[in-house]
Amino acid sequence: MGGTTTAIDRSDKPGHIGIILLVAGVLVGAAVALGFIANEWAQPLILGLLALLSVIGVFGLFAFAIGLIQFTGRAARNDLTKTVVDHADEGIVVTEGENGIVYANEAYLALAGAKGASDLRPVGSLFTGRAEVSEAIYRLAAAARENRRLAEEIRLEPALNGRDAVGWYRIKVAPVRRDGRPATLWAVAEVTPERERQENAFQELQHAIDYLDHAPAGFVSIDADGEVSYLNATLSGWLDFDLARFGSGGLHLDDIATPGTAALIQAIRGQPGDVRIEVLDVDLKRRNGAPVPVRLHHQVAFGSDGRAGPSRTLVLNRKQGEASLDGDSEAEIRFARFFHSTPMAIATVDRAGAILRSNAAFARLTQAGPQPATIHDLVTADGGLERALAETMEGRTDTAPLDLTLAADDTRSARLYLAPVTAAEASDGESAIVYALETTAERKLRDNMDQAGKMQAVGTLAGGIAHDFNNVLQVIINASEFLLASHRPTDPSFPDIMQIKQNAYRAAALVRQLLAFSRRQTLRPQVLELGDVLSDLSLMLKRVVADKVTLDVRQGRDLWPVKADLGQLEQVIVNLAVNARDAMADGGKLTVRTRNIAREECAGFGHAALPADDYVLLEVEDSGTGISPEHLDKIFEPFFTTKEVGKGTGLGLSMVYGIVKQTGGFVFCDSVIGRGTIFRIFLPRHVPSEEEIAAEAAIKEAPKKLAADHTGAGVILLVEDEDAVRALNARMLVSRGYTVHEAASGVEALDVFLQHDGRIDLVVSDVVMPEMDGPTLLGELRQRNPATKVVFVSGYAEEAFRKNLPEGEDFQFLPKPFTMKQLVETVKAAMA
Repeated sequence: MGGTTTAIDRSDKPGHIGIILLVAGVLVGAAVALGFIANEWAQPLILGLLALLSVIGVFGLFAFAIGLIQFTGRAARNDLTKTVVDHADEGIVVTEGENGIVYANEAYLALAGAKGASDLRPVGSLFTGRAEVSEAIYRLAAAARENRRLAEEIRLEPALNGRDAVGWYRIKVAPVRRDGRPATLWAVAEVTPERERQENAFQELQHAIDYLDHAPAGFVSIDADGEVSYLNATLSGWLDFDLARFGSGGLHLDDIATPGTAALIQAIRGQPGDVRIEVLDVDLKRRNGAPVPVRLHHQVAFGSDGRAGPSRTLVLNRKQGEASLDGDSEAEIRFARFFHSTPMAIATVDRAGAILRSNAAFARLTQAGPQPATIHDLVTADGGLERALAETMEGRTDTAPLDLTLAADDTRSARLYLAPVTAAEASDGESAIVYALETTAERKLRDNMDQAGKMQAVGTLAGGIAHDFNNVLQVIINASEFLLASHRPTDPSFPDIMQIKQNAYRAAALVRQLLAFSRRQTLRPQVLELGDVLSDLSLMLKRVVADKVTLDVRQGRDLWPVKADLGQLEQVIVNLAVNARDAMADGGKLTVRTRNIAREECAGFGHAALPADDYVLLEVEDSGTGISPEHLDKIFEPFFTTKEVGKGTGLGLSMVYGIVKQTGGFVFCDSVIGRGTIFRIFLPRHVPSEEEIAAEAAIKEAPKKLAADHTGAGVILLVEDEDAVRALNARMLVSRGYTVHEAASGVEALDVFLQHDGRIDLVVSDVVMPEMDGPTLLGELRQRNPATKVVFVSGYAEEAFRKNLPEGEDFQFLPKPFTMKQLVETVKAAMA
């Protein structure tokens, strides 16, 4: 490359000719001077001068021989290094200042097309004027000025040699120092052949990708986490997915495979270093969910840690007409698909219980953990499995199914059916077939139904007890009122009678709690703003929780209205606050929160019994001792308590449960020992109807009524099966001026009504009676006199028997136990 040009080196500084002339002048002057000196002095001086010059000459020869003196320049240099640089393939240029070239090797002269130093140009000038490289040259020049290194690759059209259409050049700049002064080293290399090789390789890669993308088979790569790292265009077309999705996170195995297929693929396990190849006839799924029958040749390599690497999976389309491509019959393909698509888990085992083959549903039984090697590893304990397997392998077909708990998750269970494999059917040591159905959901449903049935039975018992207690309390309260009316406060027996009355009311409160649990108490629901209810209760709650407990009330914004009995709802909140206080004997924090819960948020709470709907959530959370798991399922049962004797009736939470349920809501409890408990009450959102809106407006506009007169006149038919209750109620009404006819049953009441030709102004009847109950009696009376007015008296809720009456039936209701004042007020209002 350097046949016509040689490297240009201006780094050496040769001797100046003036020095030679000076030396010559000195010698000539010395010779002339000797001519004027006397002859006797001239000869010794000439000999001395010649001797000096001889010594200098001899010393110079020896110094030159050993390299101490060089005549090619003042700066000694390494000739080998210079030779290497002079003949380097890469163009080398050293500059001082902006454009002063100190050195240029032969390769650079060839690149620049320079014949000599006169037409040599620096790198910046060599590429000046080419717009496509101006920015790169500017960056290189800036780096040179700032004494820093930089490398750029530029593309020229045409190349510097003028023959090639395109040229690629790699230019590097680096700072150097020469004789203590800064200089710049430029290196220019033509890399066009290298670039052409890269482009050719890239084109070949593009062709390979294009062939792979449009091959008549699908290709997919899936990693251990189920992420799809590659999907070719053919498979993408089959599944109707856009490959552009890979740029924003890509697809997951669950997006392209049915649940059974996904479970089967991810269930493949191997030892460290293994390479597993599985052939699976399964279904993938299109973007719209439609199945695509395929055969997978699934290859997975396992690393040294046993973790599966990205798969190499070949996908063959098994749609109708293509099933015989590899010689297998369509019937075999269909069977394989059905085998892996069935919801029943199926596996074959040998005589030792080792699992030989299994389907996708079987893989889903243990998808959270490693696949079991034997059928015994599938369940937590034997539970009769060993005996059942032995019987099955002996050929018995009547082995009873087994309900067992799965080893991978003790909250899940399955029912196993065993069937023998005959000798003619056996292959690879198969001795039995295991069919399994997961029964987790069924078990939870059964447990919930058992719990609900138990609560209903206890509620029925509690309601029956409460009804009988109400009759007893009614007599005690009424008798004590009569005694108080006939005794002055100064009488010695007056305090005792008052004590009887107060304890009767206390017993009545306990009965109401029983009725609340059985959901048979009378509620007076009204539309409420839960935030207002909590605001009104805040002061009471602060007094309830005492000084050691911090109360934190957090109200949600824009709470929806709810419809509930105000008094009962307040009782629910207070009861929960009292329980929380008792759980924090050493102090703590009680948090009461409210917020709206939209129907789509319900599933996030994980309560199967909570239907999706709009609710207002009331949460009461404490930081107390917590409730143990064995007690958590019993806390809402009546009379169950963990408190010491005399410190709790066990009716508080049962009352909460009953009130919430009767209101149409749901209550759940979560607790952790040592961390605290949280009660969540979901109250349905109330959407007022047009009738309710109109009725509310009418109530606001109606004038206030004057206080009613409790005295009256009229004929009343009093129906009550409890003699003591009937006698006292009749005595109350007679004392207020009414005429009272008594009846001990519905049949007797009907006879009395007929004896008086229906001239009865008001019927006051119990609801629960032998022979004929209150609603039936009302129907008979309406047939004889449609205008008959009725007041029902009961310890049960009004709603408990209203459903047994014709829609729109008009009557008054008075819950037991009641006072004399309440009775006469109700009678007066009914007869008005």
